[in-house]
Amino acid sequence: MANYTAADIKALRERTGAGMMDVKKALDEANGDTDKAIEIIRVKGLKGATKREGRAAAEGLVAATVENGVGVMVELNCETDFVAKAEKFITLGDAVLKTAVDSGAADLESLLAAEYEGRTLGDHVTEEGALMGEKVVVRRIARVEGAFVDAYLHRTSKDLPAQVSVLLAVDSDSDEAKTAAHDIAVHTAAYSPTYLTREDVPAETVENERRIADETARAEGKPEQALPKIVEGRLTGFFKEIVLEDQPFAKDPKTTVGKVASEAGTKVTGFARFRVGN
Repeated sequence: MANYTAADIKALRERTGAGMMDVKKALDEANGDTDKAIEIIRVKGLKGATKREGRAAAEGLVAATVENGVGVMVELNCETDFVAKAEKFITLGDAVLKTAVDSGAADLESLLAAEYEGRTLGDHVTEEGALMGEKVVVRRIARVEGAFVDAYLHRTSKDLPAQVSVLLAVDSDSDEAKTAAHDIAVHTAAYSPTYLTREDVPAETVENERRIADETARAEGKPEQALPKIVEGRLTGFFKEIVLEDQPFAKDPKTTVGKVASEAGTKVTGFARFRVGN
């Protein structure tokens, strides 16, 4: 007869994030010894890590923090929403974010190579994923600096950790600027702009869009003399979709994000937006 209870299984699942059958097998092998069972789960999990390399890790969480005008944001992925909402996975997300802040890492390679409790963060994440029995990966990191940086986290489901996060920097730390920065960060989470200004859009992207607009107008039989105005109008519409400053503001579509910032006496100087799995 097994030397453990249903409560032991539940407790071990919460500690490791591993599946029920994996936990039961480990407890059977360990004769109910929880610490030994954890070691068994870890060893078997690490052995199975290579088998999980090809699996899709599209669930997970985003985490962000701001200290002294520097915003840091990370995305941690797993395979299932069951693991994504587990306390152990959320704690791992906190550890990844703290390491990102403490190490000053600006890219994923540097973050994974950063020291964490005597080993690299990458190794730590791999070991924790082994315990959970899933592919767990740090997908990306972003750093945004400014006179003031707002961090906005959005939950798409009350049962899951944050799935969308935004860092948005402005060039003023006045109360008006801070309020505007937060409102624009919320807007950014919903409208997912790609670029901050028109000048940030690659020239080849603009030219390709211009060509498409021209060809489309000609196919529609628009008069030759009207083509330049039509093309520019459609290009303006394109910018409104992908450029943050040009987007109609979510709370008042009659104005633009750029004007909202300007009226608050500030200007957006940078932003980053993550959505889990996208």
